[in-house]
Amino acid sequence: MDYASSLLGLLPGARRTPGLRGLLAQAATYLPPADVERIREAAEFGASAHKGQKRLSGEPYIAHPVAAADILADLRLDADTIVAAILHDVIEDTPIAKEDLAERFGPAVAEIVDGVTKLDQIRFKNREEAQAESFRKMLLAMVRDLRVILVKLADRTHNMRTIDAMAPARRRAIARETLEIYAPIAERLGLYSLKLELEDLGFQAAHPQRYRVLERALKRARGNQKEFLGKIAAQLRNAFEKAGIEATVETREKHLYSIYRKMQRKRATLSDIVDVYGLRIIVDSVDTTYRALGVVHGAYKPMPGRFKDYIAIPRVNGYQSLHTTLFGPNGVPIEVQIRTADMHLVAESGIAAHWKYKAGDTSVAQRERTREWLSNLVELQAEGSSEEFLESVKVDLFPDKVYVFTPKGEILRLPRGATVVDYAYAVHTGVGNRCVAAKVDRRLAPLRTVLRNGQTVEIITAKGAMPNPAWVNFVVSAKARSAIRQYLRGLRRSEAIELGSRLLNQALAEFKSSLEEVTPAALQAALGELGMKDRDELFEKVGLGERLAPLIARRLLPTTQPAEEAEGGVPPPLAVAGTEGLLVTYARCCFPIPNDPIIAFLSAGRGIVVHREGCVNVEDYRKHPEKWLPVVWESSIVRSFASQIRVDVANRLGVLAAVAAAISTTETNIDHVSIEERDSELSVLLFEVRVRDRKHLAGLMRTIRRMPDVLRVNRTIASHSQGKART
Repeated sequence: MDYASSLLGLLPGARRTPGLRGLLAQAATYLPPADVERIREAAEFGASAHKGQKRLSGEPYIAHPVAAADILADLRLDADTIVAAILHDVIEDTPIAKEDLAERFGPAVAEIVDGVTKLDQIRFKNREEAQAESFRKMLLAMVRDLRVILVKLADRTHNMRTIDAMAPARRRAIARETLEIYAPIAERLGLYSLKLELEDLGFQAAHPQRYRVLERALKRARGNQKEFLGKIAAQLRNAFEKAGIEATVETREKHLYSIYRKMQRKRATLSDIVDVYGLRIIVDSVDTTYRALGVVHGAYKPMPGRFKDYIAIPRVNGYQSLHTTLFGPNGVPIEVQIRTADMHLVAESGIAAHWKYKAGDTSVAQRERTREWLSNLVELQAEGSSEEFLESVKVDLFPDKVYVFTPKGEILRLPRGATVVDYAYAVHTGVGNRCVAAKVDRRLAPLRTVLRNGQTVEIITAKGAMPNPAWVNFVVSAKARSAIRQYLRGLRRSEAIELGSRLLNQALAEFKSSLEEVTPAALQAALGELGMKDRDELFEKVGLGERLAPLIARRLLPTTQPAEEAEGGVPPPLAVAGTEGLLVTYARCCFPIPNDPIIAFLSAGRGIVVHREGCVNVEDYRKHPEKWLPVVWESSIVRSFASQIRVDVANRLGVLAAVAAAISTTETNIDHVSIEERDSELSVLLFEVRVRDRKHLAGLMRTIRRMPDVLRVNRTIASHSQGKART
């Protein structure tokens, strides 16, 4: 017997020993002999490839991939997946290339192994970026072949089973990653058996002391609860027998991590968590599930508001079951799940059920839901950094809790806390980008309204509407956040190009020239010197403040034309109106409004920032005149601007409401108000209001000043102590 065969015969498996013999025996229960032989060949090939390599525990390295394959064999997956699991570290840890695997075991196996392989050969700025990019690559490979993530989950499950060999800090980091990413992925794919094991192992590694305390407490409470549930199960079996329903009644115990999360969420002790145990009822058909529900509710009264029908409306991962909570003896609540045998299979195996039974509506619907989620991943990864992608996927992984209806009665599943804007983007990215209002249950509702189960939502769109940057602060779905950022990035670039061309024209006007007069040769020479590919990139850099327009203008002019020849020396001012978009911002330290004397400067990456001339925050920029921009207000401005006023009032009951009412009489909106109480006699009110210009603001201040309880009204501007923090 060769080295590989003798080694494999001694390896401990994940759930049975010896490792390879147990794996082959399990595979032989559902795979043809030729596939079992392929698995044996892969194991011997992997053992030879990993020869001399050991795990931190000291055992031969091949023990790990064989154990991962054993986990997948328990899920009864196909031979390619089992072979890929055995070889999943070969490309990363040995000299064997992907092409070698494809030639020997087929292209499908090679693609799966490559999808799981980390990107250790590429240099990244930090470990977080490397992890995020590896995760991104794995998920995109998973879009092409879902078996990639199944192998990765098996790999992570066995690593968590043997994590004790690692240093404590590394153990905790891997456990956190498991709880944040891999357990939610397993749940999203419906792999509940792996999800529960990953959560409990992650909990044990991340919080060992809490795990031990909770485990001991649960063992003490277990005896009475089991006896108690056994009696209820027996009563239900009798009730089903009388009703002529064939049903299997099982008791089930919540796993430790689920109990721990519930204690955290409710800030409760273990004694307060009464639904540690429950019942599961398995019947033969969908029709029988509802009949069984009637029998259960006839035996014990149901708790109001605790019934959930996941058969009519399945969870996003395909999970189906009826959930109800009963008042048991002495008022103790009992959780009950009722499902068919097929539903139970999907509940335990999720997407893996597809490889067990390739026919059947259940697995087809499950695959379609998974494919829909994976297609969203492709959209998410198209823009932004790897870390941003990873964070988006983390948000998207947690179980969906909100089910809402379209006006046509179709069901949309959204993450818990989803808003109207999340719903709009779930319908279609174009609908989200153009939404301006919404109706929830036929009533107008703000776009940031958080949706509840069962609501009907209708989106109102407008041609030419665009996403509001503020939406990013309240949307919760990854698709909405990604679409908004992508749109704004494109918008920001187009605005930067337009602004940059205006600034360059303004700078060239100082030399009695313009962009139209710049020769193509001069433009190409300048682009070559600056390392830019085209004029749009040049305009964008100028508009974003990353290149200074006066310096670029000198590069574009003929070298024979000295700067001294320019007459006047002062470029025409740039006209601003408050509608320039993302690349012109109005400082919130001094709140400039039309007719104020203003000054502007270029801020790298932000474009133009406009201040009032007296603002303390422009003092530093006076030392850098090359960054100044002469600006004036356009003659006709039709929008409102933010301004802030300080109102000193006598501390009387209802004075805030009285001042706010006075402000509303002047057709002025209040954006924000804060109160600073000085003493029992005097209060200071700070109002952020929307005004058209200085004349509008002066009229508002006169109205407030005439009120009997008002002592003083001033327009605020940043002080030396606070201004720089508020710019």
